[in-house]
Amino acid sequence: MSAERITRRAFAAGGALLALAAKARAQGFAGLEQKADGFARVTPGRTFSFPADHGPHPEFRIEWWYVTANLRDAAGTAHGAQWTLFRQALQPGTNLEGWATQQVWMAHAAVTRADTHRTAETFARGGVGQAGVEAAPFRAWIDAWQMRARDGFDAGKVTPLELTASAADFSYALRLTADRPLVLQGDGGFSKKSEREQASYYYSQPFFKVVGDLAIDDKLAAVSGLAWMDREWSSQPLAADQSGWDWFALHFDGGEKLMLYRMRQADGAHYASGNFIAPDGKAMLLATDEIAMTPKGTTEIAGRKIPTAWHVAIPRLKLSIDCAPLNAKSWMGTSFAYWEGPISFAGSHRGAGYLELTGY
Repeated sequence: MSAERITRRAFAAGGALLALAAKARAQGFAGLEQKADGFARVTPGRTFSFPADHGPHPEFRIEWWYVTANLRDAAGTAHGAQWTLFRQALQPGTNLEGWATQQVWMAHAAVTRADTHRTAETFARGGVGQAGVEAAPFRAWIDAWQMRARDGFDAGKVTPLELTASAADFSYALRLTADRPLVLQGDGGFSKKSEREQASYYYSQPFFKVVGDLAIDDKLAAVSGLAWMDREWSSQPLAADQSGWDWFALHFDGGEKLMLYRMRQADGAHYASGNFIAPDGKAMLLATDEIAMTPKGTTEIAGRKIPTAWHVAIPRLKLSIDCAPLNAKSWMGTSFAYWEGPISFAGSHRGAGYLELTGY
């Protein structure tokens, strides 16, 4: 956040989130394994409603609106773009208004090329207009960063959208369109994170097509490609013995999509889940024992060894692929630091996607 944008509102929100970061450093990623007494629980059988569920759920402790895009410019150069808005409730109870609100907001934006990775982070206090989400007409924003509905918006497909973010050394303005409905992850949107009570509500739009402009160091390029949006909310998505997750969102050249995650547990018995999505949008849930996610290479970043190269095998799908990062240094050195960047894959199937690695 640049000096001229450090307002009293941002300072208050940033201080609250940095305090959470300090408290969480010796625990699981971002303190998400902490007990959530007083917050709403994630239980099976929820009936999702749109556009209402595109909006915030303040009775839950944490949620996010997340977009990743695999892009190319006119010369064929690969780029990645990330846009994320997080809401965190500092305490449970009736949502208060104005400066008294317990809701704080944090956003991350990033762009990636093989030779560079740029990131930005900003904070806001909820309740005073600087950040928030409105379900209808859909709009998610923090300062000038926005994800908003365009004319003719279809809430069941969350399309079309306009996505914008800017920082001192990069910016983008992208238009996202999709022609297939949203995909409920897990069991009808109930996404388990362990064999215990950890879970989230989770849905995606993996079928976005993208056109727009992206600038790095004021060098503007027209880009196009594919994007994936995730919506997730929970109150305790990690168990006490889970340190973080390894998450893939993959676009196959044949039109299929694949979401996978592995929640790392201290005993090595990691919990995995996935969803294979056919080109027509029909989804197939994958269980832990069907998924093999094996790190094949590491990158040293910020004093840590990050597994940035992977082999993924799912015999049920006759899938065996090797995944490589566009830029192995795609480190998000934000308040809660993690690795996130575009990848490509080859083997039994080919394509591109995004990889997120937290808690290392």
